[in-house]
Amino acid sequence: ANDILAAQAGIAAQHLVLDVCSGMGGPARYLAHRIGCRVVGLDFTESRHRGAQRLTQLARLDHLVSLRHGNALEMPFENAMFDVVIGQEAWCHVPDKPRLISECARVVKPGGAIAFTDILRRAALTEADSARLGQEMSFPTLETHAGYVGLLEGQGCTVRAQDDLSEPWARILVDRLAMYRGLKEETVRKFGDAHFRRWDDTYAFFVGLFTEGKLGGGRFIARREGSGSMRP
Repeated sequence: ANDILAAQAGIAAQHLVLDVCSGMGGPARYLAHRIGCRVVGLDFTESRHRGAQRLTQLARLDHLVSLRHGNALEMPFENAMFDVVIGQEAWCHVPDKPRLISECARVVKPGGAIAFTDILRRAALTEADSARLGQEMSFPTLETHAGYVGLLEGQGCTVRAQDDLSEPWARILVDRLAMYRGLKEETVRKFGDAHFRRWDDTYAFFVGLFTEGKLGGGRFIARREGSGSMRP
């Protein structure tokens, strides 16, 4: 997934990349290690920010990867600072998608790329489903495929590629649920039966929305229009 996103975005060693909602920093470290580019990771959750810093130091990649604790809706960066902005299945946790895309377009250079994957809403959700996703999965809102295209175009970006990942993601999630259930004895031994049942119920609900066609996934590659261009 990282390789495909990087290739379609045209990320090269000389680029400065921003990973928005970078979590524990996995994609940021991977891109830095594999491509040699500099990556800044931005995340709102302080514990994940601290964990990402420790892992980056352990991986000896802190000369290429830097982590910032901050809000994706009020990014602490100057205008047109980055060659590429990326996100990996994380923007579903951000409540204000128009403002998020606006901030991404603000900090990327003219001619630069905004490249991301995310969990999408494919069909109408009941109020109960939406409330449960918000409470149990921390999904305050979910955008649609067409909605993201419209938001990007509204910020002066041209969408160069858009891929529907719903079917392969559904298959992956079904297999992942089976894997987690295969670890039941170990999970119960370490964390207790109530923990396993609570997590299993939540994850089965989430996977079910994928298999029912209510949720899906997408990959988007867009370029910010302007006089600048990414160096080859």
